[in-house]
Formats: sequence, C-alpha cells, structure tokens
Amino acid sequence: MDSLSPSESAMQRFHGTFPYPRHPVRPVLSRASEPDTPPYGSLQDASGFERPHASQPYTGPLLDLRNDLVFKLLFTSAPHLLADLINAVRHDQAPIQVERILNPHIDPTELHGKAIALDLLARDTAGHLYNIEMQVRHYEQWPARSAYYLARALSGQIERGHDYLALKPTIAIHFLVQDLLADPDQADWRFELRDQRQPAVRLGETLQLHIIELRKAERLGRLPPALSAWVTCLQHAQEEARMKDITHEPVHEALGRLKVLTMDEDARWRAFAREKAIADEAAALAYATRTGVERGMAQGLEKGLEQGRQEGGAHLLANQLSRKFGPLPDAALEQLHAATAAELETWALNLLDAGTLDEVFHPTPA
Repeated sequence: MDSLSPSESAMQRFHGTFPYPRHPVRPVLSRASEPDTPPYGSLQDASGFERPHASQPYTGPLLDLRNDLVFKLLFTSAPHLLADLINAVRHDQAPIQVERILNPHIDPTELHGKAIALDLLARDTAGHLYNIEMQVRHYEQWPARSAYYLARALSGQIERGHDYLALKPTIAIHFLVQDLLADPDQADWRFELRDQRQPAVRLGETLQLHIIELRKAERLGRLPPALSAWVTCLQHAQEEARMKDITHEPVHEALGRLKVLTMDEDARWRAFAREKAIADEAAALAYATRTGVERGMAQGLEKGLEQGRQEGGAHLLANQLSRKFGPLPDAALEQLHAATAAELETWALNLLDAGTLDEVFHPTPA
C-alpha cells in the first residue's frame, strides 16, 4: 500500500476513521478488522436484542434521507452524486469532482451516540476538503460547534513544520431540517472571512461554510434548478408523487440507489436504531426541560410564599411598632423590609419588653 500524504496523515489523527482504502469505497458499518461480520455490523443490537430476519420482501416506504446514517450511506456509495450535490450548492463556482471519501466507515457504536453527527469528509481532485452534514437536531450552540469543527478540519491538513501553502480550502456544507437564522427571506447561506466594512474584501478562501435551511428553502422556492431538485429529494424522497416531476437526472439515480439501500434489511434496522437514538435524545432533553420547569415553578412558588410571609410579617410588625412608638423613621422601615424571617421573629419578641424603638432592634443584654 502506498504511503499517506502529510495532509492525509494529519487528517487521520483528526478524524479517527483512517486508514481509508485506496480502492473505491462501499458503505460499511463493520470495522475493517472484522471481515466475518455482516456489512453493517453484528445482527445483535447494542441492547442485546436480536434483530429479526425478513421473511418476505420489504414493501414499506423508502428510508428517509434526512436520517444522517442513510444520507452518509447513500453518498459514500456514489461519490459522483455527492459531487453533483456539492456543485448544486456551490452553483456559482466551477464544478468539482470528488476524488475520495475520507471517512467511509461507520462504527456501530456511532449509531447509538446521540451527540454524534455522521458527517461526510470528502476531497476533490484539486485537494479541497468538503465536510457535508445532514443535521436534524437543533443545538443551541450550533454556530460555535460548526465553526469549531470547520477550523479543526482546516488545521488537520498540515503537520508541524509543514508550509502553510499546503493548506487547501476547507468547505462545510450543512443541510438543516430546522430553521437556524431569523431572516424569513433567505435559506441559502454562505459564510466566509470578509471585512466588516468592506465585504468585497475577502481573507482568502481557506474557510467557507454553506448552510441550506431545507424547509425555508422549499417554502421560498428561489433556488437554482439543480439545488431545488436536491432539496426536494432530501425532503420528500419517500413521496413518489412529489418526486415524479423532478427532471434532474442525478436525483433520479439517487432515488434508485435509495430503493436498493431500503431493500437491505440490516440497513433499515440501522436506520431505525439511529432514529431511535436521536428520538431518545430529544425525549430526554424534553423531560429534563419539563422537570426543570416544574421544579423551578415549585421552587418559585415556595419562594414566593416565603417572601409573602416575610412581607406580611414586616408589615404587621411595622404597624405594631408605630402603634407603640409613633411614626417610624425611614431607616427602621428599610430595616424591617430587608429583614429575614428569623430577625422579624426576634424583633417581635423584643417589642414585648422594649421601652424604646432602639431597644427593639438592639436590646440591652440582661
């Protein structure tokens, strides 16, 4: 086997899925060191339950391309379709060809890793890197997370002592099921390093981030034809009526490949396991949010009741002090309203024996 280039060696340390094969890749979930396992890993789920074997041909719906596992399996098996998708997103740039998928393997443990995003890392014939991700979850810190991993992909190209001229542009393309940005009239975003006062001045091409908000893009309907076709495919691949009017040929090929992938019973199981992991994460987050709100409401109610009791006690004691000593000075009123429940109780007892207002707050030791 020929040796890895310096940039590939550095990326191996970054991404953790290398070495990748020099021959054309096929989507697999099992480790290369486990040739006797099925192509998508063991037939036993992580929970220990055996998956049933299909006794008859599958006739259900196609797998959902918004499932990041399905998305990765499909495009890993067809780099030319991935190139067409990239070109559709970057329609104002020269077309590219994908030379290699750099992270084709999927570790079985990643299926149940709820916080893991199954992305695609590809390199074109010019050496440019592309990180493509289908994102169905909403992260509060998503912009920071995306910038971090984009920067890591860039820095992972070179090793210490190598010239920065070796750096190639690193381009992230993220398809979001959830809307991210508040602008209702734009769904196709491209972020680069540009000057704030002179946006036409760009600081090179080394970092680029494309965001396609799928639902918003479909609603606006203003995308170029190829990108519009891919957005429809990603959103509605399971709906034959929606797909029959698509004329972009690569999308039709992707649908054919998706049908073949759907016939694979093990792939369907893995897709279900991935969906379940994501759903479990959402349910756990919703439960934590709900119980946190309920606990906060209970604590707030208790705090409110306690505050009400203290305010009532301070008001009552102020009336009693005024009755005995006359109108209270502002300093005494402020002291009463800032007092704790224990202080109010002490002062109320002191009132029984006090001859002056000062003796209520500062009694003379017996």
